[in-house]
Amino acid sequence: MPRRPTKPPPGPRDEKGVLSARILGAAREEFAQHGWAGTTIRAVARGADVDPALVYHYFGSKEALLDAATTPPQRWLESVAATWATPVERLGEALLRLMLGAWADDEIGPVLRAVLLTAAHDETTREKLRRVVEGSLIGASHVGTDGTDRVKRSGLISSQIMGLAMMRFVWKVEPVASMTDDELVAAIAPNLQRYIDGDLG
Repeated sequence: MPRRPTKPPPGPRDEKGVLSARILGAAREEFAQHGWAGTTIRAVARGADVDPALVYHYFGSKEALLDAATTPPQRWLESVAATWATPVERLGEALLRLMLGAWADDEIGPVLRAVLLTAAHDETTREKLRRVVEGSLIGASHVGTDGTDRVKRSGLISSQIMGLAMMRFVWKVEPVASMTDDELVAAIAPNLQRYIDGDLG
């Protein structure tokens, strides 16, 4: 006698990946707007349209949720490292286009925004941001004549890129917010290139 197909276990119809992504999206908005202290699991659940118990089920705690919501995707970190291998004479433009593409990415952009905004409220996220900048934006750099010069040049590059990100994508200050990518590259890449291989005075 053929066996009857078993019924799926009770629970949400959405796949786990879809639900967790929805929860993370709501968490990023809450942490960015209200910081660690002002964010509650109940508010995140309400934003994701799920039961609060489901947030705990997937992430375990508010601390783990914050960590997951502010961890950049591995593919972005890998693309940053790969971009630093660009020939030095084209590196300024390559780094700038990498940043512009990342912020326009549906997965990477919201994480970067959440990290920058949450870092203003939360010391743990601020420390994470510092590690990302030092490890991925500066640590992967090979510019400069020695270690001190490399760190100086890489720090200036990072400050320019992160400042542009705040102006364009977070604060949306005009006319920077409305300039095309090509316009920004034409205006800013030469300055990045000076930080890479020019005279810093």
